[in-house]
Amino acid sequence: MTSSADLGASIAELTTAYRRGDLSPVEVTRAHLERIDALEPRLNAFMWVDGEGALVAARASEARWSSGQSAGPLDGVPATVKDIVLMAGHPTRYGTATSPTGADTESAPSVDRLLEAGAVILGKTTTPEFGWKGMTDGPLFGTTRNPWNLDHTPGGSSGGAAAAVAGGIGAVAYGNDGGGSIRIPSSYSGLYGIKPTTGRVPHHPPSGPGDSLGAGGPLARSTADAATVLTVLAQPDRRDWYSLPDDGRDWRLGIEEGVRGLRVAATHTLGGARARPEIVAAFEAAVVAFEELGARVEWVGEVFEPLRPRFEDHWKALFGLRLGTVPEERWPELDPGFLALASEGQEVPLVTFAAAQVEQARHGAQMRRFHDQYDLLLTPTMPTLPPRTEVIYHSAEHDRWSHAVPYTVPFNLSGQPGGSVPCAVVDGLPVGLQIVADRYREDLVLRAMRAFETARPFPWPHPDLAASLDSMVGG
Repeated sequence: MTSSADLGASIAELTTAYRRGDLSPVEVTRAHLERIDALEPRLNAFMWVDGEGALVAARASEARWSSGQSAGPLDGVPATVKDIVLMAGHPTRYGTATSPTGADTESAPSVDRLLEAGAVILGKTTTPEFGWKGMTDGPLFGTTRNPWNLDHTPGGSSGGAAAAVAGGIGAVAYGNDGGGSIRIPSSYSGLYGIKPTTGRVPHHPPSGPGDSLGAGGPLARSTADAATVLTVLAQPDRRDWYSLPDDGRDWRLGIEEGVRGLRVAATHTLGGARARPEIVAAFEAAVVAFEELGARVEWVGEVFEPLRPRFEDHWKALFGLRLGTVPEERWPELDPGFLALASEGQEVPLVTFAAAQVEQARHGAQMRRFHDQYDLLLTPTMPTLPPRTEVIYHSAEHDRWSHAVPYTVPFNLSGQPGGSVPCAVVDGLPVGLQIVADRYREDLVLRAMRAFETARPFPWPHPDLAASLDSMVGG
């Protein structure tokens, strides 16, 4: 029988147990489906659960392992995908009641790669409407909650993905990140998440100019699991014009090489950001770990000027474009916050949007020059602890630019890889450390994530998380 400990098993532990016959993909899948039954009424992390399909996939995996012919590195590994990517045979709702309810006829590249590698997809996880914010709630599905404390958000827009993995549902989750949507929930939920270089993980279908900002990637409970999933996802797909050439890289290789001798910049005032004192204290302690690991750490200042004046209208216009795909008679069904923002975006002049494209190129070039001097940049992932679920996003209490994305969105604009690792727990809630490298250097991000993870282990479940999960299961 599968024990509760197997819910937190790593990819390597699962596949090794399958190979030896110590565990069955079917019993592991059943255990995760039971976990969904126990937690989902409180977490609300799923748009839909495909129990029948997951068991069919698990039985096929079991047959492959029995015959000694594994499909790939994720064969029999339970996983979830964010409900903002296509999965053939199921609808994609994009977090909005205005979306079609019919089944998709093709899958996104990320889903294809996961299935080819043998992953057992348990279902699709929640996202705010069109992934517009760093919290996960909306008129279609309600509110997704943080398993560390149900009164708080798990972040967004890959909030359902984070809530599931942190809650022991699925070994890994697929999310995507257009302004912090992997790193924000990884920080708020105590996970290891990486946003790769733009184009590293192909996306389809295209959604417009915002495709130059976004990247898909894993949310996991360890760096090794994140690297394994990135290796699976990072295969080119000709449907994506941004897709990078195939370099055949196994992103698991080299993650144990450490950070000794690397030139590391550290700042908590990036672009004028101001983090809460408890976040700054946790960040400064994390930077000390890099010094102890042999990195050559230098504290730097703001690095670049504030982004809001240059990119506020750009952000609004992207959602204005999305609003144009929704029939006007259905606008009353939308999240009022999204509708207000996107409506403003439809009024942004084309010349203003074009000017932001120039600013994006300038910002990217500035960061390339920055990395001539530094291998890595360390920042807090988030300036605050996870807000309570009733907080209104992009309000005075939780302003998008000040409280949600000041550390994450700069690297969507520049296309750089960035990862978040858990570095502390404050008031029973996790705090994340962001690690950023130059474009195409996911290897350095993963090395640094793994080095920090080794120096400052973060168990799953952390005692504070375990207490919350036990209360959910018991209650």
